[in-house]
Amino acid sequence: MAGAGTATLSGRDRALLRAVAAGRCRLGPGCQPELVIDGLACADSGAGARLVAAGLIHPPDPARPHGPAGITELGWRELRG
Repeated sequence: MAGAGTATLSGRDRALLRAVAAGRCRLGPGCQPELVIDGLACADSGAGARLVAAGLIHPPDPARPHGPAGITELGWRELRG
């Protein structure tokens, strides 16, 4: 996946982004944010950091252990696009 604004999503990343958009995900804080889907940790341990770095989901709130993951405007455009 390329940087923000130029993302080419893999099928896995697109599915993860759809899960975030559907409100099924939580994101843990840290330098490698943990993405949790339907209560289970994502098997792709780098997915949360990758989607945050690409600007597709909002960074985690460091004050919340596992807060809701939120999709950015760029993320919505990628899903529609």
